[in-house]
Amino acid sequence: MKSITINGSKREHVGKVATKALRNAGKVPCVIYGGENPIHFSADELSFSKLVYTGDAHTVVVVLDEGNKIDAVMQDIQFHPVSDKILHVDFFQTQEGKEITMIIPVRIEGTAPGVRDTGGLLSRNKRKLSVRALPKNLPDFLLADVSELNLNDSITVADLSEETFNILHPENQVVCQVKMSRASMSIDDETEEGEEGAEGAEGAEGATKEGGEAKAEGSKEGGEAKADS
Repeated sequence: MKSITINGSKREHVGKVATKALRNAGKVPCVIYGGENPIHFSADELSFSKLVYTGDAHTVVVVLDEGNKIDAVMQDIQFHPVSDKILHVDFFQTQEGKEITMIIPVRIEGTAPGVRDTGGLLSRNKRKLSVRALPKNLPDFLLADVSELNLNDSITVADLSEETFNILHPENQVVCQVKMSRASMSIDDETEEGEEGAEGAEGAEGATKEGGEAKAEGSKEGGEAKADS
């Protein structure tokens, strides 16, 4: 997994007044858990752009004032409900040889024949999955190749699993699948209705024809009877 470096400064004060002053200065208050004691620090908001506004997952190296480097992963982030500015970030310190759990995005690759050739619709049931592994074995993303999916085919968690990490979801959990689209279903319904209508018309035509033949035959017999009398 790729790593992003964030340069920060330890916080001497953690009260509301100090936190507000940091935010006014364009800084983001942060905390690192998982060590002996929580580490409070702040960093420029721009430092988080590559970590937050991306489709892939990343680990983090937090570099503090004294040059101390801490390996971590982002655990939680809070945004302002109106401005979307980053208000606070929680990190969890990682340790070599100790597994951690992260939310990993699912990336779709390829074009499904069921979509291209049959008019199906690709449904994404799970866009992210919880993965547990050693930090060095965590993937940036989980790749779902749909290039062989026909109509009603699917990719499950079992299809994405590897020996180096453990996906914390049932193996039969559907990640994505090709379903019949509503347009295709409408076309099929119209086709069935057309076929039924054609059969009905054919039946009515047959009945009319048979009725006409019976009427003609009856008239013929009546004429013959009248002639005999």
